[in-house]
Amino acid sequence: MRILYLHQFFITRAGVGGTRSYEFARRFVRRGHAVRMVTAGGGARTVEGVEVVGARGGYADYVRATSVSYPRRMLAFARFALAATALALRGPRPDVVYATSPPLTMALPALAATARWRVPLVFEVRDLWPEAPIQMGALRHPLARRAARAVERLVYRHAARVIALSPGIRAGVVAAGAPGHAVALVPNAADLDLFAALPRERGERFVVSYFGTMGEANDLTAAIEAARLLEDVSFVLMGDGKRRAELERGAPANVFFRGPAGRKEEVAELAAGSDACLVLFKDVPVLATNSPNKLFDTFAAGRPAIVNMDGWMRRLVEDNEAGLYVRAGDGRDLAAKVAWLRDHPDEADRMGRNARALAEREFDRDALAERALATLEEVARWPSG
Repeated sequence: MRILYLHQFFITRAGVGGTRSYEFARRFVRRGHAVRMVTAGGGARTVEGVEVVGARGGYADYVRATSVSYPRRMLAFARFALAATALALRGPRPDVVYATSPPLTMALPALAATARWRVPLVFEVRDLWPEAPIQMGALRHPLARRAARAVERLVYRHAARVIALSPGIRAGVVAAGAPGHAVALVPNAADLDLFAALPRERGERFVVSYFGTMGEANDLTAAIEAARLLEDVSFVLMGDGKRRAELERGAPANVFFRGPAGRKEEVAELAAGSDACLVLFKDVPVLATNSPNKLFDTFAAGRPAIVNMDGWMRRLVEDNEAGLYVRAGDGRDLAAKVAWLRDHPDEADRMGRNARALAEREFDRDALAERALATLEEVARWPSG
């Protein structure tokens, strides 16, 4: 099977950010399939058997893309979509198109390639767009909102299958018009080979870490507030983004900023050196539907996850006793939960073991790549045209 894979942010373990498309694509190749990846950055190369073709005109770095103003960000997304469309319309002919959103503008090359090659489309939704930028205040104009929702409905209607990364995303996709039977759930995954669940060697201080983007959606204000209340706890924040400089200016001495990571192994090393890991978002309803990489990295590392989104993430950590839930934006609640873990090391260790077991049982990268591949293989067998 020949797969045309469209994703603006193709990141390997040598880079920074989510590596899902890289991890899936290389596994597809190992199964004997040909993968042509159209992404941002320009140029052409081969990565572990994956043909990677870069389209100019957009950001290849997700952190950089989300650090600029919303108008510049949307313009860059549109430029990339146009450049990617030109590449997607060139041969060789694929058997299936696999496109990943966000940004929602990936619908343009996805729909164009599907029409050009007369092959089925599998559209993957990692975040609910345009609902997320609407709730975050990025998409304000009524006409722009209507246009974005029209694109959303159009791509769901033309997709043979939609892959959603969480139950909340799946519900949002169905509410936007996709038939329920056509929406598959393939969540983010744990890289069990990279994040070894090593026993935590107790140091003099309890260490809480965060790794990921420090943007508008990832509100770390509560972490700064909690650090002020817990002077004997070290908070290590690794990453970059629009709000990092502001956070650094207001941080107490027990908050340590690192990175951003130059490679995924640095994230694994930080997780292994932590007693618990933070998965924090701004108190915006749509963000509760997320399927964040940092949560599954935490599970893989065998560390308790502290989450602040009610819904699926809360259920994962509470039902599996793999971490704790705190109220979004509440620094005092976060401080209280961190202090509890600090004062109950045996319970923290037990939660960490449960987290690793959960990763192995439900979120193994190999198993989830097979689930996505099965969806691609199913629709590729459909009659063309």
